[in-house]
Amino acid sequence: MKRFWKNVTVDAECGVRLDGRPVRTPGRVPLLLPTDMLAEAVADEWRVVTDDIDPRAMPLTGMANAAIDRVAPDPVAFAAGLAAYGESDLLCYRADSPPDLVARQADLWDPPLDWARERYDVHFEIVTGVMHRPQPAATIERLGAAIAARPAFELAPLSPIVTITGSLVLALALAECAMEAKAVWAAANLDEDWQAEQWGEDDLAVKARETRRRDFDAAARFLSLVG
Repeated sequence: MKRFWKNVTVDAECGVRLDGRPVRTPGRVPLLLPTDMLAEAVADEWRVVTDDIDPRAMPLTGMANAAIDRVAPDPVAFAAGLAAYGESDLLCYRADSPPDLVARQADLWDPPLDWARERYDVHFEIVTGVMHRPQPAATIERLGAAIAARPAFELAPLSPIVTITGSLVLALALAECAMEAKAVWAAANLDEDWQAEQWGEDDLAVKARETRRRDFDAAARFLSLVG
């Protein structure tokens, strides 16, 4: 679809309008945002379109569409899918060697786990290696309740954050402002960074990482604009 509008505005209900007409989601629901800041950021994505609409260049609009069309109709089911990551959280699976990697994991991963322990009164099973070990039922229940309590416009950006980082704990820490996005990214990519330091990176790995970083940054920005 090519650009057909001249003016992009935000109305009193935080809805985005093109030449006065409301933007609608793919489900044909009016695109109404929960905050002025998010509405203006979404509107800016429409303002900078020069010719063809490229959804990849409009990540905030895409997440807003998802919040309305996919999450809001059944937020409990959507949250349950994210809560499942608590069973195999990245931060709970540690290397047994070399010492440098073990130390780095402790430095970056112990603080968010300590935060979650205190915040939610939970216990984590820490595993050396990659063999799965179930987390306590109470831990899964409480972390699941924490994610389920989030509104649709927070669940939508938390979905890519959880899947990109592989960590429900990191996503919750970001959502509750216990960690900054830069620190969450560093913790999530610790192993990959260490591997690159040892043996370098190939072009495909670099491109894949850039794509993940772009998606992560967009989701983190969306989340910050909702609060």
